[in-house]
Amino acid sequence: MDADDFSAVLSEVRRFVRERVVPLEAEIDEKDEMPADIREAAKKMGLFGFALPEEYGGLGLSTYEEAQLMFELGYTTPSLRSMFGTNNGIAGHVLMVGGTEEQKTHWLPRIASGDVLASFALTEPDAGSDPSTLTTRAHRDGDEWVINGAKRYITNAPLADVFMVFARTDPDAPPTRGISTFLVPAGTPGLTVAPKDHKMGQLGAWTADVFFDDVRVPAEALVGGEDGLNRGFSTAMGCIAHGRVHISALMVGMAERLVDESVAYASTRKQSGKLIGSFQLIQGLIADSMTDYYAGRATVLEAARGFDSGEDTKIGPSCTKYFASEMVWRVADRAVQIHGGAGYMRGVAVERFYRDARLFRIYEGTSQIQQVIIAKALLGEAARG
Repeated sequence: MDADDFSAVLSEVRRFVRERVVPLEAEIDEKDEMPADIREAAKKMGLFGFALPEEYGGLGLSTYEEAQLMFELGYTTPSLRSMFGTNNGIAGHVLMVGGTEEQKTHWLPRIASGDVLASFALTEPDAGSDPSTLTTRAHRDGDEWVINGAKRYITNAPLADVFMVFARTDPDAPPTRGISTFLVPAGTPGLTVAPKDHKMGQLGAWTADVFFDDVRVPAEALVGGEDGLNRGFSTAMGCIAHGRVHISALMVGMAERLVDESVAYASTRKQSGKLIGSFQLIQGLIADSMTDYYAGRATVLEAARGFDSGEDTKIGPSCTKYFASEMVWRVADRAVQIHGGAGYMRGVAVERFYRDARLFRIYEGTSQIQQVIIAKALLGEAARG
């Protein structure tokens, strides 16, 4: 995007986040729901398609530009980003990476506009950190595919219009070689979405289990057509790698907010007749958090640059996801400590962000999975003993 145009987009999003969404954070958390007017405003701003190609109605941002946008979006409740993040990220990228031209033309413009909300149905009760062990199956029956199985913790499932469903299509192939992806519209007979999950944090972002009981879809629902058969795992991993950079930038935005909240509190709260910001131990906590934020921002931008160039699409995303998720958790913990008893009270921003931040060390691959990915990529055969 032209530099001036991109700067204008960032400015508009910053105003939207800080003037319209931040004042609603407590209400979103309490009601576990994103206001309809915020959803409509996000659509008008193009936020449902900022990472999708311009030819399909998106803004066509590079990963580097996307990271900067996520810094702004991360400043408020992560449920805002979750509302349209899957359209731009793992679900939209399924079609960008593996879809046929017909599938892209049919689905991507509606996904980019927000008229269609997409879900990425990969995780299962017994296949989370290692999705290659998924047991949802699909078999060919004439001109149709029949899908049976269950998915867990699927973001936006209660609201989704279409699901990108990963199912095993060759039970005899190695675990990573026999998986395919299917486009399954909501309302297809046999598809059932369970009630939304009750989570610790990130309220307003809905997840739920999804069940498939003899769900029939036409042959053209296979992502990539016949060329996409049994290529679902590699498609998923490519989408998730991009998603790790995307979500890492969100964590950096949250860290910035937590630093701001910590500084504001330490600048006004008094103890023993003095502002607590004058106490060197409080200063140390704030300095550590600012340093973490600064390092996280630099790490994300470097990972985004490497992803765009194709220089590093594996180690960089895992490194930045690992660092950023652990970083924002440390910053959130310090923010609560700086606030003291007030930081433990509902209705205080840092308490809510503390709950929100905990999930980042789990989804898009746990910290432990990132360690394994990084080490194996560096050690090669030595990692196998």
